[in-house]
Amino acid sequence: MNEVVDQAASHHTPDTRTEPPSPIETDALIIGAGPVGLFQVFELGLLEIKAHVIDSLPVVGGQCVELYPDKPIYDIPAVPVCTGQQLADNLLRQIEPFGATFHLGQEVQIVERLPDRRFFVRTSKGTEFISKTIFIAAGVGSFQPRSLKVAGIDKYHGRQLFYRVRDPELFRDKDLVICGGGDSALDWALNLVDIAQSVTLLHRRDEFRAAPASVAKMRALCEELRMQCLVGQVSGFEDNHEALRRIKVTGGDGVTRTLELDHLLVFFGLSPQLGPIAQWGLEIERKQLVFRSADSRTKSL
Repeated sequence: MNEVVDQAASHHTPDTRTEPPSPIETDALIIGAGPVGLFQVFELGLLEIKAHVIDSLPVVGGQCVELYPDKPIYDIPAVPVCTGQQLADNLLRQIEPFGATFHLGQEVQIVERLPDRRFFVRTSKGTEFISKTIFIAAGVGSFQPRSLKVAGIDKYHGRQLFYRVRDPELFRDKDLVICGGGDSALDWALNLVDIAQSVTLLHRRDEFRAAPASVAKMRALCEELRMQCLVGQVSGFEDNHEALRRIKVTGGDGVTRTLELDHLLVFFGLSPQLGPIAQWGLEIERKQLVFRSADSRTKSL
């Protein structure tokens, strides 16, 4: 096969061997180690083709592991319910016999077609491949969280400011402020309400983009005084140069108030970035359109 197959888009430790200095020659290269990429390893394995897999994340599992590892998923065929992490773990067990090699924590930067119709690929870590086929299972790309636009607060990123939840126990008995009005913000507010000392949900308006059932449950918890929901935006913060102590919240009335906290969780959504893959894909599509146009002219003649 000399074609590019375009596809939509842990606790187990996959094979991540030390990168050799020379280009790795392979029959199949998969870009993306989410569920689609992992199942592609399985499909290739049935044909006795071993694959190399590249992913920008440091772990296998894609969005399922990065965004909601502990959240139940209900739309997997023949699986009534599982978490994102369980899905990734099960796929890893399924592909274990096929010996795929994973190259994690690196993004594809160069994709070029060689004269022999194979593909040359280089990643952000300098790993190079020469592959007969490329399977794009990157979804809409690597996801980068939309950050809080408050000058100077980034110095607390990873200590008191978080854009993802990896270990809910980190927030046990803490005072939390959760920013956002989508599913992620509501889901984590509801999940952490029984873990944290206090939970305050902060959103710029009183309307939410989350599932109606989640919004209803959040409002019920507020009525029970088990959490708070405030309308406003973070406009500043107060610290002692070592720790974040308070945030400044400007409400719809224009008044700025302070809010004490231990941790600030921000869920403003994610920005997908395909990077060079997108440009390369557009170039391939443009060439294909040119070829189709030429074929049409030939048929008309």
